[in-house]
Amino acid sequence: MAVIAKKRLESRIARHARVRKTVNGTPERPRLAVRRTLSNMIAQIIDDVSHKSLVQVSTSSKDFQAKFGELTKTEQSKKLGNLIADEAKAKGISAVVFDRGGYIYHGRVQALAEGAREGGLQF
Repeated sequence: MAVIAKKRLESRIARHARVRKTVNGTPERPRLAVRRTLSNMIAQIIDDVSHKSLVQVSTSSKDFQAKFGELTKTEQSKKLGNLIADEAKAKGISAVVFDRGGYIYHGRVQALAEGAREGGLQF
């Protein structure tokens, strides 16, 4: 691993650890965690008290790619935010705490958050 890439990863992990000290999901207001890879986004709603994942969606799933595979990654992230908001509302979740995972609130992470807000999630 190149030195710059290693430092970037270590910095993101440190930012995430710093944020996770204060951001915790409760049964009333679970945590919306974001994971970003070079090609995909994963969004997960987690109850940290019971250590359970309540809802999870990903851009790598076959049904998501069948519907939105031709869109850009940022547009896919916005659709993913709408999708997680719909699934969360189906499970009775209306308010969450947003955990950006140490990523900068910009680009795909911001698009996912805006899509979730448009879908009806409050955070």
